[in-house]
Amino acid sequence: MNINWYPGHMKKTKDLLKENLKLVNIVIEVIDARIPISSKNPDLDELFKDKKRLIVLNKYDLADPNINKEWEEYYKKQGWSVVLYNSTNNKELRKLEMAIEDASKEIVERYKKRGLLHKTIKAMIAGIPNVGKSTLINSLAKKKSTKTGNIPGITKAKQWIRLTGNIELLDTPGILWPKFINEDGALNLAFSGAIRDEVLVLEEIAFNFVERMRNMGLENSLLVRYGVEPGERVIDTIDNIAIKRACVYNKTEIDYLKVSRMILKDFRDGNLGRMSLERPKML
Repeated sequence: MNINWYPGHMKKTKDLLKENLKLVNIVIEVIDARIPISSKNPDLDELFKDKKRLIVLNKYDLADPNINKEWEEYYKKQGWSVVLYNSTNNKELRKLEMAIEDASKEIVERYKKRGLLHKTIKAMIAGIPNVGKSTLINSLAKKKSTKTGNIPGITKAKQWIRLTGNIELLDTPGILWPKFINEDGALNLAFSGAIRDEVLVLEEIAFNFVERMRNMGLENSLLVRYGVEPGERVIDTIDNIAIKRACVYNKTEIDYLKVSRMILKDFRDGNLGRMSLERPKML
């Protein structure tokens, strides 16, 4: 499978991160709680190694609760702060604000010892496209402060945003990396929507998704959602779903593009239930 995901602006974004890293005290890295390994840019660990880090496990409400706990414990063992967050739920805003304040405590104390009582804490927010960074920032800033859209990577340029208290946040465009470690990671990003659908063959992505559900013992989520019986082969299950949901043309021909879009959208929207595709023991 050929997935093209690294346009020229990704390199510019990495250069932007390097250029502005010296200006910030803390890095807030947003990742997808369903795929923490695949949605965490490995290049950033080296880039941010000397900075205080807060990991935001976004979309945790779509992930398996027990596996969420495993990831919380894992990141804490790395010495990083971590918070489970749903960027689409404004009721959780205070939880995120408190996590940022808590992660900044050591920095604030160092400033106080130097007599800098009202020194501004500068934070950088980073992450791959379509993990909810812009929605998160808009919630923190309590206004539409970033340009967002359904196309991954729509936030184009850096911008400083003043938050409550003495915190300023630097938003940066989403950044992927120039080489996938393995096909499973690439597929996870395609499943979640981090890679633009326009550059994918969605029928292949959906086939791989249903196959993954079967291999992980999660196929029942699909069967219950669509009210179908499992097929002997993966393609048979997809055919059953297509027929049940009228994804056909000329009355008998399966519309594989339509059924593929439906299956992937249901996963991305959480309609298949709370589901995690990765856990710490896979590292």
